[in-house]
Amino acid sequence: MFTAISDIYADNLLKHGVRYQTLVEKFVSIYGEKPDFIARAPGRVNIIGEHIDYCGFPVFPMAIVPDCLVAVRSIEEKIVDLANVNHEYPARRFSYNPVSMVSIDNSQQDWTNYFKCGYKGALKAIDCNAPKGMQCLMDGNVPRCVGLSSSSAVVCCAALATMEANNRLLSQENVVEASVASERYIGTNGGGMDQTASIMSQPHSASFIEFDPELSVTPVRIPSTEPPLAFVIANTLVAFDKAVTAPVYYNLRVVETRVGALILAKCLGIADRPACKNVDPLTFKIVMDEYFSGQDTAGKSEVDVWIERLTAMFKASSETFGSHPGGYTRDEMAQELGITTQQLSNKVHEAQFPVRAERFQLLKRAQHAFSEALRVVRFRQICEQTNDRSSTCGDVGKALGDLMNQSQDSCRDLFECSCKELDELCEIARGAGSLGSRLTGAGWGGCSVHLVSQPSIDRFIDTLKERYYSKHHSDLSPEQLKETIFVTVPGSGAGIYLFDS
Repeated sequence: MFTAISDIYADNLLKHGVRYQTLVEKFVSIYGEKPDFIARAPGRVNIIGEHIDYCGFPVFPMAIVPDCLVAVRSIEEKIVDLANVNHEYPARRFSYNPVSMVSIDNSQQDWTNYFKCGYKGALKAIDCNAPKGMQCLMDGNVPRCVGLSSSSAVVCCAALATMEANNRLLSQENVVEASVASERYIGTNGGGMDQTASIMSQPHSASFIEFDPELSVTPVRIPSTEPPLAFVIANTLVAFDKAVTAPVYYNLRVVETRVGALILAKCLGIADRPACKNVDPLTFKIVMDEYFSGQDTAGKSEVDVWIERLTAMFKASSETFGSHPGGYTRDEMAQELGITTQQLSNKVHEAQFPVRAERFQLLKRAQHAFSEALRVVRFRQICEQTNDRSSTCGDVGKALGDLMNQSQDSCRDLFECSCKELDELCEIARGAGSLGSRLTGAGWGGCSVHLVSQPSIDRFIDTLKERYYSKHHSDLSPEQLKETIFVTVPGSGAGIYLFDS
C-alpha cells in the first residue's frame, strides 16, 4: 500500500504527482465520482537471464519507472467499465459471467484483453463468484511490444485492482501466482519473471528470482563503483507482439525446452523417478536437481554448486542432442520418448498453446538455457562480492559487461531470438562505449539494455541517435527520442495507492 508519491518514485515527484492528479480529474469527468484507489504496476527490464524462467532457472530483472495505472471505483452492479486516457483505445464495458467469469477473444487484438486476463485470474485466486462491479480508468506509459513487459504490467495491475475492489488483496507471492496464470488466458505460455519483477521488486535493487523449488526473490544491489554504472534502455522500434507470434516464436521456444527436458531426463536414466515422472511441466532445472540429488555438497558454496551443476548439464545436453545438430522432427522427438506424436502434443499442451515448426532445435535451446543460467549466477556473484568492497567502474563493469555480451551472442546464435536491428544496435553501442549490450525481453525486436559508465551517458546516447536512429528513424522528434532511449534505475514494485483522507 502507498499513501504518498514519494513511496513509489525516487525523483521527479512533481511530474508523477501531476500525472496521478490528472488521472483522478479525468476519472471524475467520466464517472462523476472520485476513484477509491489507484492500482499501479511497473514494467521491467531484464538485465540478464533471457528465456530461462520457464526452464526453472533464476533470472535477474529490475522494475523500471514507466508503469500502468488504473484508477478504480467499486460499484454494486456486476459490470466493469474500462476507459483509457489514451483516446486511441476506445472505452469498453463487460459483465461478470458466472460460467466463464469473462469472455476473452484471443482472435481479436483488443486492448482490454490483458485487463480481462488479470480480472479473471484475480477472481479465481480469491474464489469470488459475486464480485463487485468496477469503474476503471487506465493510464500506461510502458512502451508496447518492445520487451519491457507492458502486457504483464496491465495484467498485474488489473489483478491488483480486482482484488482490492473486492477487499481481498492477497500476499505478493499469491498475486504473482495469480498474474502468471492470468496471462496464459491470452495464449502465452510464460514462465513468471515479468509478473514477479512487476509485483515484488524493491527500490534501488535488481532481483535474483528463483522459481524452483518455490518462488524466491533476493534483492541484489547494483555495485557502487567510481565512477558509477548506469543502465540505458534503447528501443529498436521493431514491434514484437508476443501473443500474435507465439506459435512460431515464444511458445515454440517453450515447447523446445520442455521436450528437451523430457528427452534429457530419459537419456540420463532419471525419467521414471518420482521427481520427474508425470511432472507437468518438467523443466531443465528439475532434471538437473534430480540428476544431482545424491551429490555431496558439504564444504561447497551455493555458487560453486550452481557452477558445477550447470557446467555438467551443458555438457550432458550437448552429448544428448548433438546427434541432431539440424534439429528434430516431431516423429523423431516422439520416437526418442517412446510415445506417439499425439501423446507428445498432449504433453506440451499444444491444444492450448499451439506451435508451428518443421524442426525443433533442442541442442541450441538447451545450450542456451544452461549457459544463460550460469551467466545469471555469475552476475549475481560479482554484484554481491563487489558490494562488500570498493571497486573501480572498469574492473566491475568489464566483468558484468562481458556476461551481458555473451548473453546477447547466445540469444542470437543459440536461442535465435534476436533480429538484425537488435544486433546492429548492440554493435553500435559497444563501439560507443557500452561495457555490455544485449536484447531484453522476449526479443525478435523491442528493446536493448546497455551497461554504461555514468559520465559517458550523454556521449553514448548521442552516438546511438546519430548512428542508429538518424539512419532508421530520422522522423523522430526530440520528445519521441527521449521515450525511445533513456537511462533507468531500479524502481519499486506494484501496489495500491490510497488517497490521504
